[in-house]
Amino acid sequence: MRRVLAVALLLLTLPLAADPLSDQNQWRQYYQSRFPQLQLQDYAHGVYAIDEIARSSWQAIEEFPPYQPAIDHGEVLFNTAFKNGKRYADCFDNQGLGIAQTYPRWDSRKGKVLTLAQAINDCRVANHEAPLNLLKGEITELLAYLVFTSRGKAIDVVVPDNDSRALAAYQQGKDFYYQRRGQLNFACATCHVQNVGKKLRTEILSPALGHTNGWPTYRLKWGEMGTLPRRFLECLEQIKAADEPLPPQALTNLEYFLTVMGNGIAITGPSTRK
Repeated sequence: MRRVLAVALLLLTLPLAADPLSDQNQWRQYYQSRFPQLQLQDYAHGVYAIDEIARSSWQAIEEFPPYQPAIDHGEVLFNTAFKNGKRYADCFDNQGLGIAQTYPRWDSRKGKVLTLAQAINDCRVANHEAPLNLLKGEITELLAYLVFTSRGKAIDVVVPDNDSRALAAYQQGKDFYYQRRGQLNFACATCHVQNVGKKLRTEILSPALGHTNGWPTYRLKWGEMGTLPRRFLECLEQIKAADEPLPPQALTNLEYFLTVMGNGIAITGPSTRK
């Protein structure tokens, strides 16, 4: 127990210098100490890896997954030509298939992190189509299909160590994760690192490791598909920080940091969550 607390304290006081590989190793050591019964790949299943009762219900739901219509419709949307005759596939490596595990990506030309959802919108704008809502709706169907083509592939998100801007973006995402905010004075890490496995009201707090692997997700609470930024914003509401202004790229850089921490864990999205 002392070792677990010591590692947790270390994680809550991570050094300011951006060092993704060191951060990743520290996270893995902490969660291995906290949940020695779990293998690395177990974390792809979120809270279901540590909550046996919830896992049983989830496995039953997965027999007829509620996200399947999103995959099917997303495939249709992805293969439908724009008004100019071009398609989404023209915008991506490997025609967009089997590449979701490499996002978010550092875009050196734009000097910022680019999520897969943002890349979809960039493709639309380049082809004279209106951008989509990044939180829900059609974007979740396109993502569901593209992510499904990467299911089983290990996350492989790179932070170029030869570009100080990329390291700064990663660091900003990391800082956001550990910064306390809102009326409850919570950080993301308060729940998913410091108090992981404990109950908040009736819910068991899930590990941060693997948090990005299953998105987009059909949340039973929402009754529909949603994206990871939508979940981030919901968390900010829950800790009463929704009215605090967000720096540009804040949620994108947060997704960058979290996804890098999950490198090596297989994509399981789209998925179902409570």
